[in-house]
Amino acid sequence: MLFENMPAITGEEVENALRFGAEQVVRNLTDFTYKFQKAYSEGGFYRPIDNNYWTTGFWTGEIWLSYEYMKGKDNPLAEQLRKAGEIQIDSFLERIEQKIEVDHHDMGFLYSPSCVAGYKLIGSTKGREAAIRAADQLITRYHPVGEFIQAWGPMDAPENYRLIIDCLLNLPLLYWASEETGDTKYRDIAEKHIHTAIANVIREDYSTWHTFFFDMKTGAPDHGATCQGYRDGSAWARGQAWGIYGCALAYKYTKRKEYIDIFKHVSQYYLEHLPKDMVPFWDLEFTDGDDQPRDSSSASIAACGMLEMIKSMGEEDAAVYRRYAKQMMKSLYDTYAVKDADLSNGLVLHSTYSNHSPYNTCNHYGVDECNSWGDYFYMEALTRLHKDWKLYW
Repeated sequence: MLFENMPAITGEEVENALRFGAEQVVRNLTDFTYKFQKAYSEGGFYRPIDNNYWTTGFWTGEIWLSYEYMKGKDNPLAEQLRKAGEIQIDSFLERIEQKIEVDHHDMGFLYSPSCVAGYKLIGSTKGREAAIRAADQLITRYHPVGEFIQAWGPMDAPENYRLIIDCLLNLPLLYWASEETGDTKYRDIAEKHIHTAIANVIREDYSTWHTFFFDMKTGAPDHGATCQGYRDGSAWARGQAWGIYGCALAYKYTKRKEYIDIFKHVSQYYLEHLPKDMVPFWDLEFTDGDDQPRDSSSASIAACGMLEMIKSMGEEDAAVYRRYAKQMMKSLYDTYAVKDADLSNGLVLHSTYSNHSPYNTCNHYGVDECNSWGDYFYMEALTRLHKDWKLYW
């Protein structure tokens, strides 16, 4: 078995990490209640932005996770977190009403950890309304020809007739919307996209494409490519982690047993391409000895996916993936997590947002920094280890 000698995070360490994370979020409310965190830190510190980027929901998700933790401890700071979460929901409702930067597929990333979470946790009617409107926005990007939700760009442009692996995390918003409204249209589109995505973004060796194109006239699969990985044929580390978590969610909502097997294979490829400390470089092309940046956010995402999937596994399989998740979280906690608020206002160092290579189309920013989804999924994984968490997704 891989990584047999790697230690696993203990219950005490989970508690310590969650406590620091929640306290760090509270400290940040001064700057990030009416504003949101930029997608990535600069020199270890996030700066405030308006609610106009695809990542802002993750910060609100951190507020809700911190609220859950503080409320569970009967800490009076829970009420401060709740009020901040409600203020941010107001902003998300205004954003979807005014259609501010919502013409893309990331409605789930924006509205599940913010507004769906607020509705589930405190019964926010504004959160419910905003999230249903976001689901309505998301399904406008569905293509019946090809049966997928287009990621970005104009809907009538052949060069944008594609999906990306990240979108598997946007689909729970649609399942939730069908559950809430009784209208099956959201769920039907989600299921079609899941099947199309998994059939095409996962290669024969169970590595994954970042993005996959379809023929605009026939809907036939065309070709895979990368935008954010090192090269077209490599496995972008965060994309592989989206595949792990995405397969777990795909099974949760469809109950198609083949998705458990696909999850196992996608996870195995990921694990086999990790360096010794189980925290990947930004692309799985690289390993120990390579002079390349890490992407700690990928490890947190993968851990969340494994902790979700074990709910649907027999105890033998569940024990294996629980151990992997706890080992990755131990490595993150020991070596990557922020321990001193004076050195960073984030939670996890050494993430990579966008790293340029000779073979991709990326800009170079957010490299070797904290990023908002890395911090969020780190807290989510800790919360999953701390209690029987009712997920926002």
